[in-house]
Amino acid sequence: MTTDKQTLRAAALDSKAWPYEEARKLLKRYPAIEQGGAPAKGHVLFETGYGPSGLPHIGTFNEVLRTTMVRRAFEALSDVPTRLIAFSDDMDGLRKVPDNVPNKEMLAAHLGKPLTRIPDPFGTHESFAHHNNAMLREFLDRFGFEYEFVSSTDYYAGGKFDEALKGVLRHYQGIMDVMLPTLRAERQATYSPVLPVSPKSGVVLQVPIEVLDPEAGTIAFEDEGERIEQSILGGKAKLQWKVDWAMRWVALGVDYEMAGKDLIDSVIQSGKIARVLGGKPPEGFNYEMFLDEKGEKISKSKGNGLSLEQWLTYGPDESLAFYAYREPKKAKALHYGVIPRAIDDYWKAVADYPGQPIAQQLGNPAHHIHNGAVPDQPPPVSFSLLLNLVGVLGSGATAEQVRGYLARYLPEAGADYPALDAMVPFAIAFVRDVADKPARRAPQGIEIAALARLDTELAALPADAPAEDIQNIVYEIGKAQFGDLGGFENLRDWFKALYETLLGSEQGPRMGSFIALYGIDNSRKLIAEALARG
Repeated sequence: MTTDKQTLRAAALDSKAWPYEEARKLLKRYPAIEQGGAPAKGHVLFETGYGPSGLPHIGTFNEVLRTTMVRRAFEALSDVPTRLIAFSDDMDGLRKVPDNVPNKEMLAAHLGKPLTRIPDPFGTHESFAHHNNAMLREFLDRFGFEYEFVSSTDYYAGGKFDEALKGVLRHYQGIMDVMLPTLRAERQATYSPVLPVSPKSGVVLQVPIEVLDPEAGTIAFEDEGERIEQSILGGKAKLQWKVDWAMRWVALGVDYEMAGKDLIDSVIQSGKIARVLGGKPPEGFNYEMFLDEKGEKISKSKGNGLSLEQWLTYGPDESLAFYAYREPKKAKALHYGVIPRAIDDYWKAVADYPGQPIAQQLGNPAHHIHNGAVPDQPPPVSFSLLLNLVGVLGSGATAEQVRGYLARYLPEAGADYPALDAMVPFAIAFVRDVADKPARRAPQGIEIAALARLDTELAALPADAPAEDIQNIVYEIGKAQFGDLGGFENLRDWFKALYETLLGSEQGPRMGSFIALYGIDNSRKLIAEALARG
């Protein structure tokens, strides 16, 4: 182990960053790791689950991303190999027809059947589940996640869960003792941990069963008025959700899996069932849900909040990863307004990283987003500054126009700042589709005098005056006195006046940077237009 790796490991053992705190749970789970050993299976297994009755979404991204961050943090603490399984619960019966698919009538005729035994409404794959599984894998591959895809159907039908299913029958009463107290009286009367697949209709049946022979894996149940004796092995049965989750943990040896706050009860009950089956539930935590602008939980059916595609229309992958990293156990708003701040905060984290001691680096979100390989060249202007530039250029601004202004301020920008070049289309799209259209108010009283002085000072500067020199002038005017009018009560009032009269917004960038970027002559035109309104 190199000195650098030793230093990283020592710092990671003390880091308060949540991925390292989670990773240390795994060290405690396997004390032998600290002595240089490994689990009996030779690796530590991480899992994320996915229900393929719908398409991948922003929650899928967040869960795989956060799990990957914990996995990488563990790898910094230990040399034990790791695996990440993306598990698709595609043996599940289709409960309702999704709204966002074609051929709904065809799907309705197959309600209740396992998702892998339902025709693909898109007509491109072997089954509905195969289509959605392909979407999931394409989705995960797009973001470069390292994972192993596992199909529930493959494991059930291929016999990989057979021994674990026999264990469910052996411990049938113990599982019932866990589940029945959590159910309403009417549900207790029909509940079964095992859901046989009907040999008649192919539907996953929600019926009581009788255990005949656990070692043979046989049960009896009623199907359309007839008593059926059938094996639960080889894909002829599916387990109820909480039992299935627990069985999977035990059968696969899952060591870490996180889940949303809405699944806290499922985690508790599945953990109890895992112990009944003779296993140990995985480590993990329950993350909080995203909220919309009104503070309401995001719902796909309501259409509130943001989709993954919407975020990535206005911001890069890294900005979403930054937002997902921060405080996962706290509820956060997820709407268009958070994207610009997330972009700028991400790049600030990147800019801060090289100058930080290692303890701070390990707490820097950029470290976890890039697994330590943090970009070494953040863009020289902020996204908020770009938004203001595009805003004054108008909604019809083109990338070429924006890059022209950038080239004037930073002649080398196009060649040496690819991150900045990538931000331009996002800024144009955000101003075009999302941002409020500028409504510049008229200046009043002292604001008129201050703007007139700013115009005079700018007129005396060369066209290529540095942003810092312009910023100093702006500051001095904000602190100046204007005869009987007096001065601004504080600098905040002056900056607010600049934003509202010149840019038509309540907040804005450093004005020195904006004026240098937009150009002194163009900025003087904005001032002239404002004074004309006053």
